[in-house]
Amino acid sequence: MSADAAPVRPGLRAKRQGLRIASAVSVGFTVAVANGEILPFLGPMFAAQFLVAGPRPPGVKRAIGMIVLILIVGEALVWLTGLFGDRPAVLLSLLGLIYFACFLLQAQGKGGAAPFLIIVIAVMVPMLGILQTDLDQGIVLILFKGALGGVVLTWLAHAVFPDPGGEDLQPPAAPGLDRAVHRASVNAAILLAMVTLCLVDSRFSTAIVVPITVASLLGQLDLATSGRAAFGLMVVNLLGGIVASVAYAFVELRPTLPFLFLTVLIVALLFGGRAAADPKAGKVHAGALTTFLILFGLGVSPLPASTPESFTTRIGLVLFAIACTFCLTALLWPPRRLNERRSRAE
Repeated sequence: MSADAAPVRPGLRAKRQGLRIASAVSVGFTVAVANGEILPFLGPMFAAQFLVAGPRPPGVKRAIGMIVLILIVGEALVWLTGLFGDRPAVLLSLLGLIYFACFLLQAQGKGGAAPFLIIVIAVMVPMLGILQTDLDQGIVLILFKGALGGVVLTWLAHAVFPDPGGEDLQPPAAPGLDRAVHRASVNAAILLAMVTLCLVDSRFSTAIVVPITVASLLGQLDLATSGRAAFGLMVVNLLGGIVASVAYAFVELRPTLPFLFLTVLIVALLFGGRAAADPKAGKVHAGALTTFLILFGLGVSPLPASTPESFTTRIGLVLFAIACTFCLTALLWPPRRLNERRSRAE
């Protein structure tokens, strides 16, 4: 009997994983909007990262550790922003060190979802602390509620769609990269440049999606082993921005919670289902889902002037982030794959 069931289990597990991602994201997003959360995408985004990281829910100790880590990092960044907000060179240098450490962990395949989550926090806190001064005292609380909500959503999704058993289909761990320090340094410099641009240029003062999209793309690009794969990665992430803008236009026509829930559920099934079905490319589709959640979440957020009103401008922001990331990495990343092919040919 086990021999007959074995071929079915991988597909069944992938379907349930996709349903977990879609249900956690849609329910979490709808509840956050109903409660008037300033950043309704935080909890669903954290949940999506936890769920994509593996087929098993985080244990209690791991969940508490993740929440404590997010709180410590958030509190430290609020303190640093308040202390060095009027000395941008010092603040940006410290942010660069944080970005470098997180990208180095990603390049070595360590830390799971934690490095990306810390990067997101290290982007959001300075931007909100400097550009939205009225939120300065509430940023840590917002992060805490988002992290706690992400963990609860993850557990509930596993309770509703339990694992059917069989062998774990964990996504393959990212291999340690040669010249990882060089790669992490370049990634940190690119992201820091985007954050600096948003802080100094009024046209990008509310465009949190730009540096977060850049951070997500930098974590995905190692999957692109060819120019065609890189182009596909760019298209998938741009699709996340386009879908967010279209979804926002639909919800504006019928701004009700049930319609909002169905809209997010359909999109989450699209991206989350693809992330669950193909573990190797899961990071790419999870990145597109992240882009969608942030852009769409800022659109429905009560945060004043949180997102541009123009459809063209929203797409332009995502396209700008994608274009900058691909151009800068093409110029600055070490030609690792080219060197590997030459050495194999010899």
